[in-house]
Amino acid sequence: MTATNTRPDGHGSRPRTGRRESPEERADRRWTDLLQEVRVAQTGSQILFGFLLSVVFMPRFSQLGGFDRGLYVATVVLGALATGSLTSPVAYHRIFAGRRLKPQLVDAAARLVAVGLVLLALTIGSALLLLLRVATDSAVSGWITAAVMLWFASCWLVLPVGHLCRHNGRSSQPPGGPDRDGPHP
Repeated sequence: MTATNTRPDGHGSRPRTGRRESPEERADRRWTDLLQEVRVAQTGSQILFGFLLSVVFMPRFSQLGGFDRGLYVATVVLGALATGSLTSPVAYHRIFAGRRLKPQLVDAAARLVAVGLVLLALTIGSALLLLLRVATDSAVSGWITAAVMLWFASCWLVLPVGHLCRHNGRSSQPPGGPDRDGPHP
């Protein structure tokens, strides 16, 4: 659906594409989208962090060498930081609620969620390295972890950014067009 609007200078017209929503409606939609995204990452972060907290109480923990203990501490700290970043939208919402600052809330929360995703990836990588070092006692654990982290970087960053660049940041279909419900074979 394409509409025509008058240009800001009052002369002529320009095509308008996209959603017809006020800044408040856009902020509401972005907030809802952000919360849906956070629910997935937050759950994984909290489960992983809870598991990491229990590891120190396992009998085998006392047998870990200095490097592995340091790696464990770094992993737990990364997990705590990831959990804090991924739950921060709740605190932001409580503080910003009722102040008519939803666009600012969404922008700030989105930045913290992005940081939280990076921290979550680092937590998963360091936890995987620790687990593989203990399980295999092999130098190959570092290479396996590096390959998994490369996969994360590809799935979470390279592929989406590449797709965005190929489409110049825009959909190839007009709003309301045949691709409205997703790709069809």
